Amino acid sequence: MPEQPEQGAWELPEASAGEPAAPESRRRLHPGDDFRRALLYTAAGTALPGLGLLAARRRLAGGVILGLFLTVLLSLGIWAAVDLNSLASLAVRPSALKALSVILVLVALAWVSVVAASHLALRRQPTRRQRAAGGFLVGLLCFAIAAPLGYAANLTYVQAGAINKVFGSEKDTKSATRPNLNVPGSGPGQPPAADPWAAKPRLNVLLLGGDADKGRSGTRTDTVILASIDTKTGDTVLFSLPRNTTRMPFPKDSPLRRYYPRGFTDGNSDNPEFFLNAMYRNVPNRVPENVLGETDNLGADTLKLSVGAALGLNVDYYVLINLQGFTKLINALGGIRLNINTYIPIGGNTDRGIKPKEYLEPGKNQLLNGRSALWYARGRYGSDDYARMDRQRCVINAIIEQANPTNMLARYEKIAKAGGDVVFTDMPQEVLPLMVDLSLRVKNGNVRSIVFKTGSDGFASGRPNYPQMRTRVKAALGEAKAKPAPKTTTKKKPQKESEDVTDSCAYDPKRAEAAQRPR
Repeated sequence: MPEQPEQGAWELPEASAGEPAAPESRRRLHPGDDFRRALLYTAAGTALPGLGLLAARRRLAGGVILGLFLTVLLSLGIWAAVDLNSLASLAVRPSALKALSVILVLVALAWVSVVAASHLALRRQPTRRQRAAGGFLVGLLCFAIAAPLGYAANLTYVQAGAINKVFGSEKDTKSATRPNLNVPGSGPGQPPAADPWAAKPRLNVLLLGGDADKGRSGTRTDTVILASIDTKTGDTVLFSLPRNTTRMPFPKDSPLRRYYPRGFTDGNSDNPEFFLNAMYRNVPNRVPENVLGETDNLGADTLKLSVGAALGLNVDYYVLINLQGFTKLINALGGIRLNINTYIPIGGNTDRGIKPKEYLEPGKNQLLNGRSALWYARGRYGSDDYARMDRQRCVINAIIEQANPTNMLARYEKIAKAGGDVVFTDMPQEVLPLMVDLSLRVKNGNVRSIVFKTGSDGFASGRPNYPQMRTRVKAALGEAKAKPAPKTTTKKKPQKESEDVTDSCAYDPKRAEAAQRPR
């Protein structure tokens, strides 16, 4: 009796007369092995789309899909290696982001379809259990592909909305003071430059903290800091001005000089309506609406011109942060880490004799949430504005450090939404691709600062010596460029005009231990 084939075994039919026998490599496997092979190539075909179809002998479709996938990966790799800044700049182009969000959704759908098609092509006469197991695996693999691509599509859409909300286009927004930044590679159709900032050695950005809130008329800018950035190295110098600085000047060629020939003053250095922090609100109410030309924010333009004249620098852009919404931004970042060397009040009012009920206690590298970080920057019960200004530069430095790529990616949706609610600027969208490049340099640069304090280095907020201030600014910019002296040198170091922010904001154990809670 002839030998019967093993039950369940699969074999090709015998070749007809004159027909060559099927090669051994094409013989069907045992059903269990065949199914395991289908699962293996389904998984492999998820990582390399098209590979599963090739294994199922769908050579044309598999080859095209795999070739297209590898071509895209190779192209992105070459682009990143040759011009990473150009690739990163897509993250600040709203039109590109919206297109990318659609592309990501289409890629997810196509990829999922390839995974499902590969598995269907690979399996042969599956049992009911094998169908269930295969369906579960395909569903799991499809989720692993669709979830991150869907999340990325959502992030790109949120990013586009946030940019459109905070940054207007140059043609749709008006400013009487922002520059025409015509540097190579910054405009459409212009060839990329080896260094897009070569034509502009410094960028000066005015950082303002506003106190707009319910029950208050207008905005007072209690925080005024000019950040001067070396566009080649990313080294930054922060210049902090007291909110009660008087007689703020205007450039000689500015129309505002006609209204305030002796600076922003009524002759009384104690009148708070003519302090620096009142300019944003009061000047637009006292001069013609078009005194500087067409603008969306005369208060900001006024401050840019005046602060620039005081410090001897041309201010390019402003960024105003509403401090009442500042907590949202810090919470979106997951908090910021700061060293606290003394008790810092939460609330309280020195002038009215209202004592704080809470304090931030001294400690090293403390993680502060939005509320605590706001009071770290603003609390001044029992101290003065200058102590607060010292802390504000530490907050800026902490935000620079905290806004690392990993943290930004993990929390980006919250950060984008928070920024849209609290940040206002005259920086146009067209400049943002260049700012991406500059932000990477600032991240790796050093940060120094000058806090102008009454009684220190000849400064007095009631009667500022602006020529002397401009001399100090010029010296500080030179210090930012100079290389630090070796620590082993025995020569006496010359006194510097500026301070290293990292050193200024460092933890001081002796001071912290000696600190006492104010009574």
